[in-house]
Amino acid sequence: MNEAHRVAVIEDDPQLRRFLTAGLEAHGYQVSCSESGRAGIASIVTVKPDVILLDLGLPDIDGTALIDEIRAWSQIPIIVVSSRIAVGDKISALDHGASDYVTKPFDMGELLARIRASLRQNIRTSGTEPTFTVDHLVVDLLRREVRRDGALVKLSPREFALLRFLVANADKVLTHQMILKEVWGAAHLHDTHYLRIFIGRLRQKLELDPARPRLIVTESGVGYRLRVNRPEERMVAATGAAAHAPA
Repeated sequence: MNEAHRVAVIEDDPQLRRFLTAGLEAHGYQVSCSESGRAGIASIVTVKPDVILLDLGLPDIDGTALIDEIRAWSQIPIIVVSSRIAVGDKISALDHGASDYVTKPFDMGELLARIRASLRQNIRTSGTEPTFTVDHLVVDLLRREVRRDGALVKLSPREFALLRFLVANADKVLTHQMILKEVWGAAHLHDTHYLRIFIGRLRQKLELDPARPRLIVTESGVGYRLRVNRPEERMVAATGAAAHAPA
């Protein structure tokens, strides 16, 4: 089903490298592993992976600096897999260009779902399809039309700009600053109250139950995600009991 997608793992913990290799290969992925940042860069150039799993605490270079290097020449999805749980670390990695952030220990089923989401996002952003559809929502980016259950929804220019940015990065965690810079401009990087108000307006207009949003979800302390990947899909684990990563 994944068409033998290639995954590059950059991780200095040998036990976790073995765990990830076994779990990913069991689901049909081709895996290449590196134990340092420099070896990881060389592997990326050679293997040309479809997605990268990156630890931040590498022996030769900090993971965020490595993200900067990769983003200078590639938009390959990068999923950070790290034991750093501080919100500031998550925001920093995402602001530097990471596509997603998973904390250790993690459920293998959730990681697989995050990989699938990143691969779908990469396909969408590299394609030319102007219409985005999920559940009851259809967004026509060319005509600037939004329909909920077939009915036309009227959005203000700012609301549409916000929705367009979420759509362009569907299933990707976007920090408050990333969204504010794109939609309001660099002078409004700290005006998070604007963002909360407009997210609330979009939820009122687009969600079936605004009080329990399923599409525009909050990533606590970090930002927002337009969720295409189903919550129940993320909980799928290996047959039987859930498989957990080593601590």
